[in-house]
Amino acid sequence: MKSFILSVSCPDQPGIVARITGLLYEAGCNILALEQHVEDGELFFMRIEADIVESRWPLGELRRRLGELAGNLKAEFALTDRDIRPRLGVLVSQQAACLYELLTKQRAGELATDIRIVIGNHDTLRPVAESFNVAFEHVPSGPGDDHEAVMLKLLAAAEVDLVVLARYMRILSGDFVAAYANRMINIHHGFLPAFKGSNAYRQAWERGVKVIGATAHFVTADLDEGPIIAQAVTPVTHQHSVAAMTVAGRDLEKRVLAEAVKAAVESRIILHGRRTVVFHP
Repeated sequence: MKSFILSVSCPDQPGIVARITGLLYEAGCNILALEQHVEDGELFFMRIEADIVESRWPLGELRRRLGELAGNLKAEFALTDRDIRPRLGVLVSQQAACLYELLTKQRAGELATDIRIVIGNHDTLRPVAESFNVAFEHVPSGPGDDHEAVMLKLLAAAEVDLVVLARYMRILSGDFVAAYANRMINIHHGFLPAFKGSNAYRQAWERGVKVIGATAHFVTADLDEGPIIAQAVTPVTHQHSVAAMTVAGRDLEKRVLAEAVKAAVESRIILHGRRTVVFHP
């Protein structure tokens, strides 16, 4: 490991930055970027990008000393190797926009990840995945959880680090979600918590809303209740039909989902209960 990201969360107290950056200096590291946030004067969050320019300690010693400091600060530390690209598994149904966005950004080098597999409960999007040379598996969803067991085996075989629901139109069981706890991101076609469930755009149109939105969040056992990562809205008027509103909303969905996935693969998200701290790119 030559370059890493260090994420920190702990009770706020004097000297946190000095103690951590001082330890990294002793280890021969050069800090490239540092961002911090204090919440309500009680909780401290920080993200550091650093290079190891002069390896004064073995990597195991650096981890040991960081662990020791974490104990002293009552902190949670996460050390991520910047040279390792996270592996993604993407679940889809029949809408292509979000999948296209992820695949295109990966190919363009805007998303530092490796999409290892796309799994669809319909076969519709196979040509999309295969046009990007990404493996596609069709796993029909039906009664019972047999399809989930098949998907879990496929994801495990692909060694994915993060699962992305790119408009996967089926509710997953608690056991499936638990297998990728805090490692599964969903895009919701609405500005949560409003207009939940199916046909959100029809609900919004019937209520005469003046903005529509999209929300990317971590998946939990509670439907659409996971910690929110990214959101966006766009204005609409009475002149928007349901179809026009849907088109505008899908553009938001693909953009917001890509933003959330990018934050995750760049280790810019720190979870805190039902909230997230998302540092700037």
